[in-house]
Amino acid sequence: MIYSMTAFARRELKADWGSAIWEVRSVNQRYLETYFRLPEQFRSLEPMLRERFRKQLQRGKVECVLRFIPNEGAVGTLSLNEDLAKQLLHAADWIQSHGQSTGVNPFDVLRWPGVIAAEETDMDSIQADVLSEFDLTLKDFIQGRATEGDTLKSLIEQRLDGIEVEVAKVTTRMPEILQWQRDKILSRFEEAKIELDETRVEQEMIMLAQKIDVAEELDRLTTHIGETRNILKKGGAVGRRLDFMMQEFNRESNTLGSKAIHTDITQSAVELKVLIEQMREQIQNIE
Repeated sequence: MIYSMTAFARRELKADWGSAIWEVRSVNQRYLETYFRLPEQFRSLEPMLRERFRKQLQRGKVECVLRFIPNEGAVGTLSLNEDLAKQLLHAADWIQSHGQSTGVNPFDVLRWPGVIAAEETDMDSIQADVLSEFDLTLKDFIQGRATEGDTLKSLIEQRLDGIEVEVAKVTTRMPEILQWQRDKILSRFEEAKIELDETRVEQEMIMLAQKIDVAEELDRLTTHIGETRNILKKGGAVGRRLDFMMQEFNRESNTLGSKAIHTDITQSAVELKVLIEQMREQIQNIE
């Protein structure tokens, strides 16, 4: 499986305690870089999230965002500290017995620190729910990278097919081009009325043929096509290997262009450059 470094996933979890929204997006990057934007009460999850990304991804700049919206209506059970409340009332009675009017309001007693408290939210349980939702989001994210990777693979294979066509075209045309070049040289010598030694002519033709021979470049291009297909078939984190193959493709196409003595070969060399550049652009997004 080929994976793209460009993907996006979003999931929303709703529960009694509120809602949580995960968003994960990534773009191409030479190495794996992860960035997190988490609410303060979930900062402790970051090491676990980072480890999950590390196990699943090889390359890419990944941004992970969590939005947490608590349910304000979900109030925990209230607990009353009766002993403290009795002490406060007893103190008020004592003050009253010494001639001081206290006018104690029951709500004032309840507002005294420690008299009444709401049950604290179970953050461990909420974090467990949120983390489980993250795992589902990560699964969607990986699937998105795989889907995009399949598209990139198809595009690259189409360009490889195009390169094969150009290689076959040049291979077929080369004998005719060599003969055309030989006839062209002989015609110029005849126009100049220069008497030629047949042996010398053949030697010069052989040297010229060796100089403009592109059989080696065509063979290497064919080999590179096969190797690139094997890499795509193998799958995994192959972006760097494919990028190296593009360098090899470029080297052979440049040599082919420099040896071109006919417009047909020049056109094929240009077309090869276009196809290789199109592949290179797509490969920049492959993990």
